[in-house]
Amino acid sequence: MRDDIVVFLGPTLPERQARTYLDAIYRPPVGCADVVRAVAEYAPAAIVLIDGVFGQLPAVRHQEILWAIARGVRIYGAASIGALRAAELAPQGMIGHGLIYRWYRRHPFADDADVTVPMAPAALGSRALGDALIDIRLTLRKAERAGVIERRLRCDLETLASGLHFSERSFSRLLLAAAENKPGPAGQIQALKAWVKTSATSRKREDAVNLLTYLAGQKIKIPKKGPRHAFELTESFANDMEYYNMIGSLLSKGT
Repeated sequence: MRDDIVVFLGPTLPERQARTYLDAIYRPPVGCADVVRAVAEYAPAAIVLIDGVFGQLPAVRHQEILWAIARGVRIYGAASIGALRAAELAPQGMIGHGLIYRWYRRHPFADDADVTVPMAPAALGSRALGDALIDIRLTLRKAERAGVIERRLRCDLETLASGLHFSERSFSRLLLAAAENKPGPAGQIQALKAWVKTSATSRKREDAVNLLTYLAGQKIKIPKKGPRHAFELTESFANDMEYYNMIGSLLSKGT
């Protein structure tokens, strides 16, 4: 097992499948303080952010990622919140990977909810309870190219999908809404319903798999003790007692 890489993963890809691409240290979706905690517990050469918590729980903070980068840890991001943070922090050294990351780099004001899905609690495996808007859009465009639906229906379905709250967004709910709103020929909607069962695409999953596969073939040096470059400990960062206690402990040990 690669004990030099920590991967934060959840609904994008089941851990069991992820291990077939990269056998590393896997943790549930990343949240506030988890990057600092991973550095303290594992002293990894690299941390991979794919999925993360949000809403009811504090999301991973930019400052903790920058703190880890300053200490020489390579931070990679893809697919979901990892792609978002990588797009935001690429100038500061976070490494993004995949189509979704590149899309957010080109469109900095794109909606975070495009990659957001509801998920089960970590105790239940953090599995996805819906579908991301970006995957729905790409699947609909694939269906159009395959001749399953026409362009007008594809556009109408994208609009319907955008109108669904992320907590209720899925292919099944979209097709139910389509049946109620009748945006196009019933025959095309029924054909799409059958086609989706076998041909739906997940760009989030593909980006995650591609990053894990890439890292499996990389040799990453464990960072030496001590900061690699300056890090500004802001007041808000220092005032978070969980951060303050963990960072103080790490600094006292010279790590």
